[in-house]
Amino acid sequence: MSKLTSADHQQRRTLLIVLILNALLFLGLGIGGIMADSSALLANAVDNASDSIVYLISFVAIGRAASWKQGAARLSGILLLVFAAGVLIDVGRRWWFGTEPVGWTMMGLALVAAIVNLICLVLLRRDQSGDVNMEAAETFSLNDFASNGGILVAGGLVMWLDQAWPDLVVGMLVAAIAVKGGIEILRSAKKDVAAD
Repeated sequence: MSKLTSADHQQRRTLLIVLILNALLFLGLGIGGIMADSSALLANAVDNASDSIVYLISFVAIGRAASWKQGAARLSGILLLVFAAGVLIDVGRRWWFGTEPVGWTMMGLALVAAIVNLICLVLLRRDQSGDVNMEAAETFSLNDFASNGGILVAGGLVMWLDQAWPDLVVGMLVAAIAVKGGIEILRSAKKDVAAD
């Protein structure tokens, strides 16, 4: 590992803050998702757990060789795709066996998560290094912010319609966003390999 520059130290600080915030979101959304019987909240919790792992990998990658960073970015993309598959399995299970999500809990937690993800996004956008791992981290936060908006809408629809399907639809949409983000990260890492 080469000596860390001031830019490296700034990236590490940013990633550490974002890592801690995402780990806290994982705990809060996970507990809330179980209590609210919400596929969308649980999907978002698992997403934040995978994000935390990726931020930790990216944190370790700073100051290392480009090949190490590309490997870390590839792992990030693969983790997102695995997460998406898990969410789709959970949505299918809830559709088959039934679920009764609590709309107001979904909306409240989605609002808190949106604020936290917006903070993460602002912090990550300050970095102008073009580093593939920082770009991956930004993709994760943007995906999470979009997912939070979907959960907010789904919670309102669950309350209004007294139906579970909006929660399941948003769970599937969260998985689709994760697939898109995972593919984008893998493409970006592949481009960096081709450029070297």
